[in-house]
Amino acid sequence: MYRNDPVLPTFSLILALGLSYAAYLDGRLLARLQGHTPMELSVGQIGLMAFGAVLLLYGLMGLVSFWLEGVELRPGRHFPAPSTAPVAAVVILVLLLTALSGFFARLIVYSAQTGHNPTWLQGLIFGSISLVVAALFGIYKKFFGRDEAVTEDEKGEFPW
Repeated sequence: MYRNDPVLPTFSLILALGLSYAAYLDGRLLARLQGHTPMELSVGQIGLMAFGAVLLLYGLMGLVSFWLEGVELRPGRHFPAPSTAPVAAVVILVLLLTALSGFFARLIVYSAQTGHNPTWLQGLIFGSISLVVAALFGIYKKFFGRDEAVTEDEKGEFPW
């Protein structure tokens, strides 16, 4: 049975932070060489940020998988144990989601009335709404959903 190890995702998160810092240093170097801060990104900065984003996504997926599935999959059905802490977390996250949704709707109405459209704030609020919804899905999968792990022999019928 294969183990679900958090070492490689953690290493990729550290490497992603290092690449983002290298992109920042590349921008500082360009600013020092040109005498001013350039308005566009260099090819090196774009490449470092792209690899950093891929490693960041891989690391987050690995750590979420480790959190949801544990170290080792065990065959059979697993039923969640009832607890009040996940319910309290869900209630708090739903209240936060309601407040963020109301603030987002109010911001859209404000943009329509005044003509001032702060797109960065709209994107920030919508991104945080998406993260709260993802956290709710993760809590549901971890604490409320029934899991079933099915395994087969190494010499099974399927050719993988």
